[in-house]
Order: sequence, then C-alpha cells, then structure tokens
Amino acid sequence: MAKQLSTRLPPALPYAEQVAIFSRLRDGNPEPVTELEYTNAFTLLVAVALSAQATDVGVNKATRALFAQVSTPQDMLDLGQEALTDHIKTIGLFRQKAGNVMALSRILVEDFGGQVPTSRAALMLLPGVGRKTANVVLNSVFGFPAQAVDTHIFRLGNRIRIAPGRDVIEVERAIEDNIPVEFQQNAHHWLILHGRYICQAKRPRCGVCIIADLCPYEEKTP
Repeated sequence: MAKQLSTRLPPALPYAEQVAIFSRLRDGNPEPVTELEYTNAFTLLVAVALSAQATDVGVNKATRALFAQVSTPQDMLDLGQEALTDHIKTIGLFRQKAGNVMALSRILVEDFGGQVPTSRAALMLLPGVGRKTANVVLNSVFGFPAQAVDTHIFRLGNRIRIAPGRDVIEVERAIEDNIPVEFQQNAHHWLILHGRYICQAKRPRCGVCIIADLCPYEEKTP
C-alpha cells in the first residue's frame, strides 16, 4: 500500500523570532507603501483591479494619464468604456478589466453614493474585486490591518515559516494569528517588497537579505 504524504504544515516561527524578523524589515523600510500610483480610494481600487496578471510598473504607466482625468466613479462613467479601454490597452486582459471598472463605477454611484465602501464584504460585491484587492484598499487607504496575500506573500509565509498555509486564506489567517500586532499594519507591504526584490521564487538573493540569519529556509543561495 502506498504511503500517503503528510499534509501537516510546519509550525510558524515562535513569537520572539517573528519580532526579530519584522523589526529588521521595519528598520530597513519604516514606512512601506504600495508601488501602485493612486490619488484616493477609488483610484487605488481601480489600480489594484487592473493589476491582476500585470505588473505594478505596467499599471502605473497606463493609469498616469487616466488618473489625471478621473478621480471618482462618476468621472469614470463620464469618460466612458471606449476611452478607458484606450488608456489601459497595454495591460493584459484590458477589455475585460475595462468592463469591470465601468461596472464597479456604476455600482459605486448607484448603491454607495459614489464612495468606496469600507467593508470587505461590500468591496467584494464589486465586479473584478476579490479578497486581495479588497484587503489592499482597506489597508492602504482606510488603515485597517488587512493582509493582501499575493504569490510573494504566499511563498514567504511558507518559505520563512512566518505564516504557513496551504492556500492564500490559510496564509492570511496565519499572518493575523502569528505576526505581532505592532507589525500587522505594514506586514503585507514588507513581505510583498521582500518577495519581489530579495526572496524571489527561483533564486532568492540570500546574500543580501537582511533576515538571512533568522530565516529557516534550508536552500539558501549566495
């Protein structure tokens, strides 16, 4: 009979090690922010919705001129889908995303008085807005310590064992459960940036990593 593989996750790092890791990340970047460019809650919502399967750099290039014209849901409706599509045509899935942005703008105007709602459930009712997008908006604009788990955070949560999980929801819960509260507001920013530039997927840059000596990952690289 074939032996079944264990589905047991390794435990999260102990409290003291979590404090040490996040203290260093905070010292290296005391006030981290999203790399997406935005002017208010609505433009951030749009930018994050556009960023699915696209880079922040690519989204910023597409939205600079757009956000010079548009800052509210009504502005977006007045602009129209054809003009929006032209602005974002360099972004992957741009036609589908343009449709979602127009639809969510209409819902915001008709159901929310033109304002971006401040609950995750309400945000996730909007077309093209998933849990990650909602959490970015809640964290970056409204100051709620929501954890937007992307591929970088999922990788680091398991690789460094700060927040092990089998899927993004488990990692999100593990961050909330294990990372000390004083680091919760900025945790996902630090982790995204660390995963994007240092602890990369195929070849982590362990030689320049400020937490390398605290990291339990065994397959370190120079």
